[in-house]
This record gives sequence, C-alpha cells and structure tokens, in this order.
Amino acid sequence: MTAGPLHVLGIGGTFMGGLAQLARARGYQVTGSDQKLYPPMSEQLEQAGIAWHEGYDPATLPEQGPVVVGNVMTRGMPIIEALLDRGLSYVSGPQWLAEHVLHDRWVLAVAGTHGKTTTASLLAWILEYAGLNPGFLIGGVPGNFGVSARPGAAPFFVIEADEYDSAFFDKRAKFVHYRPRTLVLNNLEFDHADIYPDLAAIERQFHHLVRTVPGQGRILLPAADAALERVLEMGCWTPVERLSTDPDAGTTTALAARALNADASEFEVLADGVVVGRVAWSMSGRHNLANALAALGAARHAGVPLAAGLAALPEFRGVRRRQELRAEIDGVRVIDDFAHHPTAIRLTLEGLRGQVTPGGRLVAILEPRSNTMRMGVHAEALGAALAQADAVHLYHAPEIDWSTAHLQRALGERLAVAPGIEPLLEGILAQVRPGDTLVIMSNGGFDGLHRRLIAALQGTTA
Repeated sequence: MTAGPLHVLGIGGTFMGGLAQLARARGYQVTGSDQKLYPPMSEQLEQAGIAWHEGYDPATLPEQGPVVVGNVMTRGMPIIEALLDRGLSYVSGPQWLAEHVLHDRWVLAVAGTHGKTTTASLLAWILEYAGLNPGFLIGGVPGNFGVSARPGAAPFFVIEADEYDSAFFDKRAKFVHYRPRTLVLNNLEFDHADIYPDLAAIERQFHHLVRTVPGQGRILLPAADAALERVLEMGCWTPVERLSTDPDAGTTTALAARALNADASEFEVLADGVVVGRVAWSMSGRHNLANALAALGAARHAGVPLAAGLAALPEFRGVRRRQELRAEIDGVRVIDDFAHHPTAIRLTLEGLRGQVTPGGRLVAILEPRSNTMRMGVHAEALGAALAQADAVHLYHAPEIDWSTAHLQRALGERLAVAPGIEPLLEGILAQVRPGDTLVIMSNGGFDGLHRRLIAALQGTTA
C-alpha cells in the first residue's frame, strides 16, 4: 500500500521521528529534515528506511504537500517562508496523528510534568504482556520494544501526551488533539517557561485535555497533587481514580503501593486496602513506583487484570536514557538520564543513591539544556535538587547568563563548573575513581559527552 509522499520538518525529535515511523508503516513515502540528528532517533529512521536532510534548506521541500511541521519551526525561518509562499499544504504533527492514527483507537494518554516516558512505556509493555499488541508513540525507546513508535493492532494506542505547543500556527498544547479514553495525569509543576507565563496557564491547558475525555472514560492521578486538583475543580465529567504511593498516610484510594525497601525496587500493591501482589524489579526510586502504579491502573481500565500487570513489571527492561546503564568500566558506572527539571533531577538521584557501591560516590553531570533551564527559571532550585550528589559537574554554556553563585553556596566544594565540553570532560576524569556512579543528565545529546567519557575511561579514542 502506498499512501503518497509526506515530508516531516523536525524529524529528529522523538515525537516527530515517531510520527514518521508510523506514517512509513501506513505506506507513506516519508522524507524529512532537521538541524541535527543523533541516536537513538537517527538509528530508528535509518532502520525504517526513512531518508532525511540535515539542515533546513528550502530546496529540500517537496514539490507538493502535505508537510508535517514540528514545533521547533518558527516564522522567519527560510524554509517556513518558502513553505508558505509556495502554498504547500501543511499540518501540525499532533493534528496529523489525530486524523490518521488515533481517530479510531482507544487512546491511553500519559500526561504530566515528570514520568511520562517511563509510565507510557510501562503501560505499553503491560498491554503487550497481556497479549493486546498495542500501538504506541513514546518520547523514548522502551527496552522491551526497541523502537519509540509502532502502529500495533486496534483498538489500543498508548501515547505520551506532551503539553508543549503544537506548531507555530497552533499554540494549543499537543495533547488536546489526542482525545484519550484513558488519561493518566502523573503530576503538574511549572515548566516550559518559554511558552507559559505561570503554572495557572499550564493548568488551563490541562483542563482543555480533561474536557476531551468521555464520560465513559477514566482519569487517573496521584492523590493530593494540588495543581491537578485545581485542574479538576475547573470541571470534570469523567470518573476519576486517585492513586497513592503512601497507603500508610491515611489516604483512601482504590489503588495504592507501598515500598518495601529503601530504593522502592521492591513493593506491594493494594486494591481497596487489600494487598494483591508484590513486585521486585530492576527500576528504583519512589517516582518509578508511582509510574508503575499509574500504568497498572490505566491498564486495568483497558481490561488487563492487576495480576497480569503485576506479572509484567519484573520483565520491564526500562527506557533508553532513563537511568540507563551505558557502561561499567573498572568499577565506574556511567548512567544516562533525561532529567532536566529540578524535581526530576532530585528524584533520579534519590533513586540511585541506594545503588552506589559502598565507598563510592554519586556524581551528577548536568547540562541545563531545556529552554526553561537556560532561562534560569529553576536555577535557585538546583542546589536542593542536587543535594544527594557527592560531586556535581555543571556544564555552564556561554549562552547561559544566570549566575552559579547560589549553587556554589549550596554545594560548596562539591560543585565544579565548566564553560565547555572539553574542560567538563577533563574535570570529570581528573576526579573519577573506582566505585563512582556517574549520572549524566540532559534532555539532549550533550555534544556526545556520553560516548567521549566512556571512551576515555576505556582508554580508547571516541
């Protein structure tokens, strides 16, 4: 089946790259372009047989549309001006997805400031384990699948529901296009300061999403999340299921989980106050316990018994770039993580704290890369977020203009600040010792730091 040509602008992002793979699976002749592509998306596009151009040369536009426009594209870019001048048909990624993939599916959407990728991956895996062959589009690569997107079989489709805007011509949040039947709201904090002025503005977008969930659907959220409760207070027409990871706190919830050890890698699940099963798995941290509970609840709404969901969890292989062990060399562990918000940084370090080799150190290596972090909105919260680390290496890029003085006061001699990748790498190598756990945290490629650091530790050339 051939569905015609489709060109994707911004194809290197996890969302747009996943969309390109879904389009290719539907028979489209997919091409695309992006400023820079790096693994894992470059590898996935190559495996799918999708060709792309590096850079945004207007000459790479197709003779005819449609063109799917990613939200990294802005007015004033020569390729966008050429697109408009030539009158090519264009559409946002979320709208194309809604019209061509999601319109006849039972959509299970995972939204929230933190944990979307892991929760969506867990949910897709539980459905897969139960034999339901779900489709999915996730902003990462689940280890159980090896790809970030696939069409799957009807009816179920799991999607990571992002609150970022859809396109330069559609400033609504992406997730308002998806119209889920099952909706997970993981949590809600202020982020994306480049497009939202305050938390209230994000809460309004989340309420737009809540408005789209049918009355026979289900909304799942953690108990006692003040921001999410404010969202629901704006109006809710769907049954709500609240979840708790602290059943001993007196919170009455239909579904709860209780950690059985310090790093929450072992836990029990309670339904209506009764223990229904215990899990020991490879993940750690109370945030991942919350992610697992949300996935279990969402899968149960889709018809998967809790027993099957619990059996699936120990077989979950994690997600690339989410506490992913990249290498272990002479007693030094190198872990890659996507954390870029202070809360995510704190939770990641807390989850890894109990896994550090006795006598070893937990070393945080951070790139403040997101627009919100570069703007310095969360700069003063970084000290507390990094408190669990024994040493911190911060890449303070030249274009970042906020001061690190407050961070130096909070962390003292534990903090080393580098203005470039080379001095950053040199500083890490000068201090590393056997037993250390090095946690590289960035939502981008970090200029190949992961590969270069591993090569240096191995004594090879990257």
